[in-house]
Amino acid sequence: MRMFSVSHKTVFVVDHCPYMAESSRQQVECDVLTKSRAQGVIPLAPVSKSLWTCAVECSMEYCRILYDIYPKNKLVNYIVSDSEFHTLNSWRQEDQSTHELMSALAAVGPPNPREDPECCSILHGLVAAVEALCKITELQHEKRTALMDTAERVANRGRIICLTNAKSDTHVRMLEDCIQETILEQNKLAAGSDRLMAIQQCQLVLVHIYPQGEDTLVSDRPKKEISPMLTSEVHSVRAGRHLATKLNILVQLHFDLASTTITNIPMKEEQHANTSANYDVELLHHKDAHLEFFKSGDLHMAGSSTRDNGLKETVTLKWCTPRTNNIELHYCMGAYRISPTDVNSRPSSCLTNFLLNGRSVLLEQPRKSGSKVISHMLSSHGGEIFLHVLSSNRSTLEDPPSISEGCGGRVTDYRITDFGEFMRENRLTPVSESSSDPSGKLPAERAKAQLERHTRYWPMIISQTTIFNMQAVVPLANLIVKETLTEEDVLTCQKTVYNLVDMERKNDPLPISTVGSRGKGPKRDEQYRIMWNELETLVKTHAGATDRHQRVLDCIIACRSKPPEEEERKKRGRKREEREDRMEKNGGRDTDDKSWQDTERLKGLLDKEDQESEVIKDSPDSPEPLNKKPRLSSEEVQTADRAKGPVSLLTMWTNRITAANSRKHQEFVGRVSSVNNKFELYQHLKDENGMDVHENGKASR
Repeated sequence: MRMFSVSHKTVFVVDHCPYMAESSRQQVECDVLTKSRAQGVIPLAPVSKSLWTCAVECSMEYCRILYDIYPKNKLVNYIVSDSEFHTLNSWRQEDQSTHELMSALAAVGPPNPREDPECCSILHGLVAAVEALCKITELQHEKRTALMDTAERVANRGRIICLTNAKSDTHVRMLEDCIQETILEQNKLAAGSDRLMAIQQCQLVLVHIYPQGEDTLVSDRPKKEISPMLTSEVHSVRAGRHLATKLNILVQLHFDLASTTITNIPMKEEQHANTSANYDVELLHHKDAHLEFFKSGDLHMAGSSTRDNGLKETVTLKWCTPRTNNIELHYCMGAYRISPTDVNSRPSSCLTNFLLNGRSVLLEQPRKSGSKVISHMLSSHGGEIFLHVLSSNRSTLEDPPSISEGCGGRVTDYRITDFGEFMRENRLTPVSESSSDPSGKLPAERAKAQLERHTRYWPMIISQTTIFNMQAVVPLANLIVKETLTEEDVLTCQKTVYNLVDMERKNDPLPISTVGSRGKGPKRDEQYRIMWNELETLVKTHAGATDRHQRVLDCIIACRSKPPEEEERKKRGRKREEREDRMEKNGGRDTDDKSWQDTERLKGLLDKEDQESEVIKDSPDSPEPLNKKPRLSSEEVQTADRAKGPVSLLTMWTNRITAANSRKHQEFVGRVSSVNNKFELYQHLKDENGMDVHENGKASR
């Protein structure tokens, strides 16, 4: 059944009585653009709009936004009321445009302040509005024709927006009663006519307009049900910008619209062409464009802000670098027409012209930290601008991931074979009505209970489980999910546990997955600890079923508590494995590094010997030292030096740099021939005098 909502028909009733010609008292400066004024020139006096002008401008802005976002199937009928009603357009689609309405309003003209107020009333327009709601639209006629047998299932609903200057709350109640009576009368006429439809629901939105600086005589009132067919709400608003804001909020509420503010739009200044400034532009669109924000909870991250006393919210998105490549459209999840809030402003005009020239703009969520998330894109199609919602997840146009090949997804090690066995064990079969269960449960309930037991612990990925990859655990895993266990089943489970204990004592390897880990994976003790934890988790999920299930769990807990000698043996095994790993690491070093380290160790030994010889020489009672021992090759001391600990990294690096620098120049003769870093000068004089120089540690020449 096609249910037409209240938004399908909207009737504007604008008061054209003499009191609407009164000034709104909100002044508009006409001389604001004149920067330099010659002497003797009288400045232009400010002007103010009338209540009628404010009502017409704001209602036209309401219609403009509606036509921009809903070019079809959202219809407006505009009625002007004074001494009689004037219908400016019809429900036909060709009459639905702001150009048609503005031309008709120009023909009506402003209110005549000299006209008799007693002859004018807003009631003429309200009665005509009810009559217009009873008329059939083209879309309603199409649906009624398609449902000839059930034509009454096509609903007729509508909304009346009345812009007037009411006298008091009593006057408002009188208008509501008049509309209620008119609906009843028109429904009686529609019951006997094929060209009319009875009104199932009507919403009256009465907007009381009063000038600036005056106190209102009409109080605001939220939506109230007058009868099952009529609801009414009253808004008391000052003329001018306050009225424009109110109707902007109402159009969002009536047609499920939302607001998005585009920030940081770069735009060249008019006065300085070489400079640019950042501007903001507010756009209206269908609220589904923000649906992903509500689903993911990122609405606060997208810069949601509240304005106008909490009545209006806008989501802030940042401008990204414009792109001509429309590949992002392939990841689009929705496209929604947009309408600028301030269509006549320079930033809005520049943005719309920029987009209508075939450019596209990406929009990102403003975030304080982390990478930027591009969530929307602005682009035009066929002369209309759309806000596209881009998917931040994997594209919905990609092929679904293949379980066997992993195309389109990262997880490929699913337990496909085990899942096939799982489905085979939980198949449903027809059951005769005569068959009954001793427990009194229905077959469907028993099937659900069995499925629940089998899925209490069932890892889906091979790398996330150990026990389901071991053949030794299969008997226990198949029996523990049963509703009841026999004594033989308990013995089988206990035998499985003892087999696992024996495997651990023999240090047998386990099928532990090393996906995503570096090196050889966890140690053998760690592998068994993981296996025992998973086995205990599996049995614990079923331990509360019966006492025999609990006995299996007690057996596992008892076997996990090792005696002291077993723990000592485990420690020795761990030390042996660590020692083997260290030997493998040491054996894998480069030959050059090893020889270089050995050379540095040998140099340290020789330096130590030099220091010891110097201590002996400096002793007063010590004999004269012998000549230095000849240098040993690195191969001769390599075996003896291997037992020493490793040299620090700083020492190794310093020695290497020193050795590299020494090869770049000829060494000083005194340093080469020195003993304990000392070299005696003027040795040739002592040789001529026949003096012995052994006391300085050098042999005679």
